[in-house]
Amino acid sequence: MIYFEDLDVGAETDFGSYEVTREEVLEFARKYDPQPFHLSDEEAEKTHFGRLAASGWHTAAMTMAVIARHVVAHEQAGLGSPGIDELRWTKPVYPGDTLHVRGTIVEKTPSRSKPHMGSFRTHTTVTNQDDVPVMSFTSIVLIRRRPQDQ
Repeated sequence: MIYFEDLDVGAETDFGSYEVTREEVLEFARKYDPQPFHLSDEEAEKTHFGRLAASGWHTAAMTMAVIARHVVAHEQAGLGSPGIDELRWTKPVYPGDTLHVRGTIVEKTPSRSKPHMGSFRTHTTVTNQDDVPVMSFTSIVLIRRRPQDQ
């Protein structure tokens, strides 16, 4: 189990990758972001996207899937997150892209009011198959501290 005490500021993690499919882009857009450039090749061609593009919120959801699978597989003593800061969508994500998710711990703080936990901040960058950044954000993560008897 990975606890607060096991984390080092500056540590980098490669969380993994995600292949973006046309079917998933369309399905997400129909349900959650039904703007024409997320639903139609013809409409997307009329915009700066040039072709069908994934919703930024879909990019965030795909990124979360990659991070969550990594955290579960590596048994992190996580307690959720109160939020993210500075979310930026820097380039469009298209069907056929492969997203790569990497994070760097930029800060860690023990809780003053809850001695059994702490928090850390991770700057996450998502790149496509050409290593071009498509999204970035800083997340705040709550995590248990190592039990005293270990």
